[in-house]
Amino acid sequence: MADDTTKTAAPAADPSLIDSAISTAESALDTALTESKSFLSKAQETLTNAAESAVAAAKEHPIAAAGIAAGAAAAVAGAAYGASRLLSDDDTATTGSKGTNKKN
Repeated sequence: MADDTTKTAAPAADPSLIDSAISTAESALDTALTESKSFLSKAQETLTNAAESAVAAAKEHPIAAAGIAAGAAAAVAGAAYGASRLLSDDDTATTGSKGTNKKN
């Protein structure tokens, strides 16, 4: 028994619909660009103000600023040392287990 299916062609795209979609996409892109430029401008202004405030505070309290910088450096160094020890312990454990198996 023959299958009775009818093939329907896709309707042709309406040029006015396509033009409308393109116009809407261009408008959305323009809006996004404008808003992102505005956001970046505000972010730059905020970061500049924060940096100026930090420099002013460091000039007013140089000993405190040096202490904070030394503490931050010590924290970073401690984290780096701890990470290197963890990685070397992993390498030693892996190498040690392989070495033990080779002796048998």
